Amino acid sequence: MGYNCKSILDKLEISYISEGPEREVKAISSINEARESDLTMCYYEKEKGVSMISQSSAGIILCTKSMQGRVQPKDARQQLFFLDNPRYAFVKIMTQMYNKKNTAGISARSVISETAKIGSGCYIGDYTVIGDDCIIGDNTMIGTRVSLQNCHSGNNSIIQSGVTIGEDGFSFERNADGELERFPHIRGVKIGDNVEIGANTNIARGSLCDTIIGNGTKIADMVHIGHNTLIGKHCQIAAGTAIGGSTKIGDMCWTGLNSTLRKVHVGNNVIVGCGAVVICDVPDGDIVAGVPAKSIKDKVTTNKLFLMAGQTTKGSNLELGLERKSSCSIPYRTHKF
Repeated sequence: MGYNCKSILDKLEISYISEGPEREVKAISSINEARESDLTMCYYEKEKGVSMISQSSAGIILCTKSMQGRVQPKDARQQLFFLDNPRYAFVKIMTQMYNKKNTAGISARSVISETAKIGSGCYIGDYTVIGDDCIIGDNTMIGTRVSLQNCHSGNNSIIQSGVTIGEDGFSFERNADGELERFPHIRGVKIGDNVEIGANTNIARGSLCDTIIGNGTKIADMVHIGHNTLIGKHCQIAAGTAIGGSTKIGDMCWTGLNSTLRKVHVGNNVIVGCGAVVICDVPDGDIVAGVPAKSIKDKVTTNKLFLMAGQTTKGSNLELGLERKSSCSIPYRTHKF
């Protein structure tokens, strides 16, 4: 079966400029490995973009608009599309071509409390446990060996295998003899709509207030989120991130691999570099890196929007957040080193 990218882009109302003969593709591949029957994309610009596109044998390549006039189809077997955001268009086309959802249903090998409420169209995998009074929204996919306790999850979310949500967090108090006594956890975890949680991630329940994950946020594998944490909307939390209890993260933030955030307030549109240890509050639109983390926004020469994986459009809150001076509404401590 062939796929006509022009038809898909037209249907999605994504604007483009096309060069070369209209054609169909059968599969998707990386730009280096793509063949004549494949679709690929290149978000690189200038010399690197020219080199990658000119060397690719892909049948269709999605390119940035800035590459128009710098590259041409190799021959009559190649079609180029020039777009504002080729990566976004690539994602939408991939979704059309490969969007295979699990059939709705609940495994007979799962354990679900009688007081739990499961929405319509949900898939629940083998050996998953859903505890008392949990609420799972419509069209949610839950993998195998997941444990959900004290959890309310919104609609259209994905919870991958091995995830643990709603267990007690790490909090103790010493008594007069110096012995540790557990701090009771009496609240839960609230997860918004269209959230994705990667395999083997752990999200602790709140102690005195709920742990909250905002709409559209994507969390990778092996992430730890401590009790009482609040993560805003449409954030990306990369694998290995450790978020200490009572941390507050704004909307549209990105945390790099193995970064650590310790009971801090992070504004909107913030980038946290890989391996950074954040111990001070971070204002809107900042870029921090290092151990301990400090602002590197004024030193970053790479396209700042590219650091956010191309998930922005002209005039969006993200773009404005990166270009304007900080105006974080959350009180924060400045970095002093």
